[in-house]
Amino acid sequence: MRFGIDLGGTKIEIVALARDGTVRLRERRPTPPTYEATIEAIAALVAEAERETGVRGTVGVGIPGSLSPATGLVRNANTQALNGRPLDKDLAAALGREVRVTNDANCLAMSEAADGAGAGHRTVFAVIMGTGCGGGIVSSGRILDGPNGTGGEWGHTPLPWMTEAEFPGPRCWCGRLGCLETFLSGPGLAADCDGPGARDAGGIPARAAAGEEKAAAALARHADRLARALGMIVNILDPDVIVLGGGLSNMRHLYAEVPPLMARHVFGDVSRTPVVQARHGDSSGVFGAARLWDPG
Repeated sequence: MRFGIDLGGTKIEIVALARDGTVRLRERRPTPPTYEATIEAIAALVAEAERETGVRGTVGVGIPGSLSPATGLVRNANTQALNGRPLDKDLAAALGREVRVTNDANCLAMSEAADGAGAGHRTVFAVIMGTGCGGGIVSSGRILDGPNGTGGEWGHTPLPWMTEAEFPGPRCWCGRLGCLETFLSGPGLAADCDGPGARDAGGIPARAAAGEEKAAAALARHADRLARALGMIVNILDPDVIVLGGGLSNMRHLYAEVPPLMARHVFGDVSRTPVVQARHGDSSGVFGAARLWDPG
């Protein structure tokens, strides 16, 4: 049995995957406000899952940040309570076994490469566009995170080919200016459409469809910026497929508009990289966490 944990800012989800990929159990709980309570909640979820399935299993965890290869502590997590903590070691102590922890975008990439929209492709670049913005790379079944543990940290690279109006870009929570997250995340799109302080982009596509010019213009800018950002990835990595996940991946116009816009920024005479929606939706993260123990 492989247990996957998706540790988010508002919820903790667990899934139990059997050897053949069958989902044996799935459950969600609210994320507690403190680090210590979060460790306890994950330990309780795993214990309950093992009682219900009758099987002891491996545990993989996806987080909105990463472990530093220098210190072993969580860094760059927008769930601030995790930062500076030895999450894998604390969970291992609570669960009595080794625990594998990686970035949630890596989990998305792992899941979609295994049996999702990236199945059958060698190199998959997966994007999360939701409350934040990130990326993950899986090639031949393995996560490519590199010696610094920063492989796929696409959301905190600057928007390429900025216009004069865009430069230098909004201030990101990471301290830099012009990160892709400030343009491509849900709050980034909302702020671009409705001004500083706006964070909910959920209604913008419907407003555009109803004829609101401001909403339509914001969606057009967002698609163009996404195309530029993905064109940069094609020029560096040239993945076999790009998979979009997160809440904004449900915006259907992206799949028609982004590929031809992206082609303008690909340094070559062809641009054949498909841009597709994650097959497993918001389940990809928790499925990918369970698959951190897959052989590869």
